[in-house]
Amino acid sequence: MTESKPTILDSSVKFIKSVGPKRAVAFEKAGIVTIKDLLFYFPTRHLDRTTLLTVAQAYQYALNGYNGEITVIGKVISKEIIRTKKREILKVFFKDKTGFFECIWFSGIKYFYQVFNENEFFAISHKPEIDRYDHFQFIHPDYDKLTEEESKNFLNTGKIIPFYRIPKELKLTNLGDLGIRRIIHNAVEKYADKIEETLPDYVLKKHSLLNLSETILNFHFPENSEKLIQAKRRMKFEEIFFLELLVALKKNKIQRNKKPHKYTIKSDLIKKFLSILPFELTKAQLKVLSEIKKDMLSDFPMNRLLQGDVGCGKTIVALISMLIAIESGYQTALMAPTEILADQHFKNISSLIDKLNSIITEKQIKVSLLLGGQNKSLRSKILKSIEENECKIIIGTHALLEENVNFKNLSYVVIDEQHRFGVQQRADLISKGINADVLVMSATPIPRTLTMTLYGDLDTSIIDEMPKNRKKIITVLRGEKKLPAIYKFIRDKAKENYQTFIVYPLVEESDKLDLKAATKYYEELQTTFLRDLKLGLIHGRMSWQEKEEMMFRFLKKEFDVLIATTVIEVGIDIPDANIILINDAHRFGLSQLHQLRGRVGRGDKQAYCILVTTDKLAANQNLNKLNLEYLSPSQMENYKSSVRLQSMVENLNGFKIAEIDMELRGPGNIFGTQQSGFPELKFINLIEDEKLIREAKLSAFEIINDDLNLSSEKNFLLRKKIISDYKNNFILSSIG
Repeated sequence: MTESKPTILDSSVKFIKSVGPKRAVAFEKAGIVTIKDLLFYFPTRHLDRTTLLTVAQAYQYALNGYNGEITVIGKVISKEIIRTKKREILKVFFKDKTGFFECIWFSGIKYFYQVFNENEFFAISHKPEIDRYDHFQFIHPDYDKLTEEESKNFLNTGKIIPFYRIPKELKLTNLGDLGIRRIIHNAVEKYADKIEETLPDYVLKKHSLLNLSETILNFHFPENSEKLIQAKRRMKFEEIFFLELLVALKKNKIQRNKKPHKYTIKSDLIKKFLSILPFELTKAQLKVLSEIKKDMLSDFPMNRLLQGDVGCGKTIVALISMLIAIESGYQTALMAPTEILADQHFKNISSLIDKLNSIITEKQIKVSLLLGGQNKSLRSKILKSIEENECKIIIGTHALLEENVNFKNLSYVVIDEQHRFGVQQRADLISKGINADVLVMSATPIPRTLTMTLYGDLDTSIIDEMPKNRKKIITVLRGEKKLPAIYKFIRDKAKENYQTFIVYPLVEESDKLDLKAATKYYEELQTTFLRDLKLGLIHGRMSWQEKEEMMFRFLKKEFDVLIATTVIEVGIDIPDANIILINDAHRFGLSQLHQLRGRVGRGDKQAYCILVTTDKLAANQNLNKLNLEYLSPSQMENYKSSVRLQSMVENLNGFKIAEIDMELRGPGNIFGTQQSGFPELKFINLIEDEKLIREAKLSAFEIINDDLNLSSEKNFLLRKKIISDYKNNFILSSIG
């Protein structure tokens, strides 16, 4: 298909009225180069002024007990903070030509005091109220700052008004809210009907969507609130629909390529392996193994995501499935994101394979570890054994991707902590086999809607059961004043052979963040609260070999307490390490806290996770959710920290924690889109829009199942957009 010819919409933004050549330079610096770019520069929010009233009219609404939202425009005449015994109250007084009103805030006083200044104009939107002193007021209203001209302009009065993010480059050209609104209004009026549709008619009709021209018009300057809802729905649908088309293309291409290798389970190798395990597999592990085995015995490559909390037994499941491939004469590879994790896998797997080798009569199974920093002679020896098919299990980091790593017959690939690898890195490893079976593992639980979208091409298995001897970890939240009592608890438990992790966020003091430093407190605790105990120290500036040595010394009971930074998120199992104290817990993300908690509770003892935060945060965990929209930025950050910490106390389930984490941080911050190989999501909300996501996914998969290459005439527009907008993703569409 030839590329589309340029149209008028590809012309410079300088041709739009009120832009011109000089201002166009600023627009280009802000990423708005063409007229089309401007049409798709959508508002960040809207203010519904279709119920715009004068103060006198609004007062009558309040007298009549009106329970809805109205909007008035007023000028600030004064403000004051009233202090009572119980609280502070901010009152801001406004007027228009017909009367006076006041706005009241009970929280965020300092923040809002700075927002409202005398003689400034604001649009105030909220339910109108009259207090017992006959004061007409709005309590914690929505507001938008206006210029005097803007408060009277025809673009604003009695309409749903768009508000745009104004980049600093545009602000330097003296462009404000009204100015950018006028420019975009000029562009939309003249060019919206010239935009080329991207969805076929049958898709628009099936899903009751506005066409693209009408969508652009109503997203910027809606006819009414219903049209704005429809415009947003169209953009959400299109965004997720094309992503799901890519996912469907990936899945279908994989499923239509037969794999050259066949597995035959001809001996009792797996039974022998199970016999040497010091535990029984859980029902969840057996169920997942059954799903993997079914995929492996099929004619098409497996592409499966294995999820489960830290310590649920994912690695054992992966190893058993690798033995199925090895039994049929093939090689397997396991790629981990860090040297310490790769080395941990190597030691654990080697230990089990050594036991297996001691009871089998077949050829011994060889395990190798390939890392970037190995000496030349050892590396050459390992590379030779891989190339000659002597080595059957190859464990490594990114070193596995290097050109001189040549597998003889790689049929099975396991990728651990897969979200830490980019799509190209996964592709490079998989390409070292021919249509290899792929198992990707994640110990960071992925929310359901994220799995459905970004990982929709993968079949999913979940180990949702922990080993039988594991007790639930007791998690508590404490303020810093409680630290002496916590240290006493650690000392008392040391007498019962308990070992403790104490985690700090940074290695050294920071000028920007007043956080505890592991090195400083290691030295301090040795001479104060924990002077009777043996202390060790591990941090990110150590080499992976040094970190591993410290962990093994901890395992051998050389230390009662290991002072650490977050490098212990991944580490060897320490059965007696059953207390973890996490300092400045509010500085960690939820998934990171959950991973850290997973370092304890690996044995049969009761384990404890103690989250220490500021005394204020520990005491005030119940900010009023109804008033979130009125919180200042600092209050909002405190609220999110409180929710994170309380979520850890209340939940042990990693999937529940992941849902809360995504709600607080947004999906883009959970796993970056660069890691997934997919575009950034600008419109869809993976929490609120689950129903629309399912609708778009079902439609996309039906279309690809019916027309794999989108070659039919009715899918011309879909193919055209995918080739023009998603070329790189299309090239990588067969990668798991």
